[in-house]
Amino acid sequence: MDLMGALFIFGARLLDVPLGTFRILLLVRGKKLQAASTAFFESGIYLIALGYVLQQGVRGWLQIVAYAGGYAVGNFLGATLEEKILSGFVLVEAVGPVTDEMLETVDRLRDEGFGTTVVTGSGKTGERMILKIICRRHDIGHVAQVIGNRGFVFASDVRAVWGGYFRQKRK
Repeated sequence: MDLMGALFIFGARLLDVPLGTFRILLLVRGKKLQAASTAFFESGIYLIALGYVLQQGVRGWLQIVAYAGGYAVGNFLGATLEEKILSGFVLVEAVGPVTDEMLETVDRLRDEGFGTTVVTGSGKTGERMILKIICRRHDIGHVAQVIGNRGFVFASDVRAVWGGYFRQKRK
C-alpha cells in the first residue's frame, strides 16, 4: 500500500468517526430524522474505508496506523466539534447547607448574569439550598468555580429551553 492509500484511509476515518459522535448527540437531543441522515453518510464513508482496507489487505504498519490514527483523531475532532457546534444548555445544580456563604454564592451568580433559582430542601443533616442554574455548556467551568466546594454539584444536558433569564454574551 502506498502513502496515498494510507492518507485516504486516515481521511475517511477522520470523517466518519466525528459523524458518529454528531449522530449520537442528535439522538440524545431527540432529532431522529437528522440522526438517521447523518448515519447514512457515516456508514457510507466507513464502508468505503473498510472496503479499501479489505481489498488491499493489511500489508503493513502504515495501514494499521492510518486506520487507528484516523479513528483516534476522529474521536478528538468529534468531541471538539461537539463543544463548539452543539454547545447548547445544561442544568447545573448545587446542593449545600443554608449558610451566608451559599447566599453570597447565589448573589454572585446573579450579579454575573446567571439566572439562579433557589429551592429549599431537607437533607440528612438538616435544611439544604438547591441552586438551579441553566447556562451554556461553555459556562460550566466558570459556574463551578463560583460555587467552589460549597456542596454537591452536578450538571445535566437540557433538551430545550425557553423563557426565563439567561446570561447575555459579553462583547
